Amino acid sequence: MTQKIDEDSVVWLTQDGYDQLKSELEHLKGPARAEITQRISEARDEGDLKENGGYHAAKDEQGKMEARIRQLEDMVRRARVGETPKKGGKVEPGMKVSIKFAGDEDVETFLLGSRELLALDASVDIDVYSPQSPLGAAILGKKKGEKATYEAPNGKPVTVEIVAAEPFTG
Repeated sequence: MTQKIDEDSVVWLTQDGYDQLKSELEHLKGPARAEITQRISEARDEGDLKENGGYHAAKDEQGKMEARIRQLEDMVRRARVGETPKKGGKVEPGMKVSIKFAGDEDVETFLLGSRELLALDASVDIDVYSPQSPLGAAILGKKKGEKATYEAPNGKPVTVEIVAAEPFTG
C-alpha cells in the first residue's frame, strides 16, 4: 500500500540530512534493537519481574527506541530531498532568512527548513520555520525587499519584509 504525501506534511531535507536519518534508522532497527532485546532477555532471566529494575529500565528504553524508529520511518517516508540552494536572494527551503516585522526595526533570522534535520546536529543554534508554516508559506519565493502578509494564530494579519535570504551552511 502506498500513501499519498500531501505538501503540508513533506519534510524538506538535504541529501546529507536524509543520509543521517537513514543511518540512524538502520542502526536502531539492527544493532540497537538486538542489544536491547538481549538486555531484556538477560534481565528476565534474573527472576521476579515485579522488582527487577534492570528489566523495567530496558523495557522503557525499548519503548522509546521503538517510538524513535516509527518517527524516523515517518520522516523518511515524507522526505523530499534537495540540496541547499547555491545562491541567495530568493526565499526557499534551505535558506537562512532574515525578516523585519512591519513597524519594527529588529531583524529576526531563522532557517526555512526542517527541525528534524537540526535535531541531528546539536551544534547548530538557529530557529527553524517550516515552509508549510503560515510565515514560511507567505515568504516562500519572495526576494530581498519584498513584503509578505500572513495570518497570525490570533487571526490578525502580520506583514514582514525580507531583509536577506542566504544559503544555510550550518
